[in-house]
Amino acid sequence: MDELDRIVAPGSLGDEGTVESSLRPRFLAEYIGQEQVKENLAILLDAARAREEAADHVLLYGPPGLGKTTLASIIARELGVRLHTTSGPAIERPGDLAAILTNLDERDVLFIDEIHRLNHSVEEILYPAMEDFAIDVMIGRGPSARSLRLSVKPFTVVGATTRAGRIGAPLRDRFGAIHRLDYYGETELAEIVRRSAGILDVEIEPAAVEVLARRGRGTPRIVNRLLRRVRDHAQVRGDGRITRAQAEVAMSAMDIDEQGLDTTDRRLLAAIVQKFASGPVGGAAVAAVIGEEVETIEDVYEPYLLQLGFLDRTPQGRVATEAARRHLASLGYEIPPPRRGDRMDAGLWDGLTTEGRIDAEEDR
Repeated sequence: MDELDRIVAPGSLGDEGTVESSLRPRFLAEYIGQEQVKENLAILLDAARAREEAADHVLLYGPPGLGKTTLASIIARELGVRLHTTSGPAIERPGDLAAILTNLDERDVLFIDEIHRLNHSVEEILYPAMEDFAIDVMIGRGPSARSLRLSVKPFTVVGATTRAGRIGAPLRDRFGAIHRLDYYGETELAEIVRRSAGILDVEIEPAAVEVLARRGRGTPRIVNRLLRRVRDHAQVRGDGRITRAQAEVAMSAMDIDEQGLDTTDRRLLAAIVQKFASGPVGGAAVAAVIGEEVETIEDVYEPYLLQLGFLDRTPQGRVATEAARRHLASLGYEIPPPRRGDRMDAGLWDGLTTEGRIDAEEDR
């Protein structure tokens, strides 16, 4: 299945930008969840306003759909400045970045999505801009070439990435605040559903809120998307009010089970359980069976399955856990016995009695 066809895809779909924007909180006080991140950002922003300075550069990382873009817009709004939005792949040449930086007003916020995809030559321009508010421009070519340093107005970079490990140390070290956004709990997702339902002017039963929150995969973007789909179902097949029964029927129509897994998720788990006796199995073998790229499996499908505890990654490969086997069995899948025991490898002290362990430690 194409990722763009998945209702539970964590990335933003092409036709939902306007509706999604209307549901985003505008200020930190309206932002639900990520309490520690909010608290630290509030202090940073209050201090910057009190000093009337540009705020420290902020790096936000974590899975897609958790609110990195929303926080960037909130930072700009809380500071009372303009937000300039771009992305790593969009800045192809150093001159592109120089043009953006020279057009910033004092204390403006520059939001760079997918900042890990900046190429090296562009990063070289960004280093002095973030540290000294200056950019180095080469004039001329060959022996007559010379470097000219241009000053830019103080500004704040807010970088967002889903792959923090791909950001080099020189760039990462220039951020004054680095925050990880984690998956949301069901209680927080339920609060988001109630807030979004109010904005969309749709009545929803508390039991229906629980149905959506449970299937929201810990991601606000997904739970808001599910709310809109269920709202459509309630409008067409009912009186417009979202009941638990209508929410359950809508989820079944979209083939989303109680754990928030869709057809592709279950196909991935079933391939590991049925064809590879629950693993361990390498990513390339799984990719060949289900017809997906290894990178797609690692970046799109596996994070939530790992979060649920349905998959383990071991040095030998992926392993479907007993929880995944029970879930598939409850849905009617045939579950063959696993080919591995509970332990994937021998422990350091396996086979030794307590006395033997003490003797071994003394020998060391």
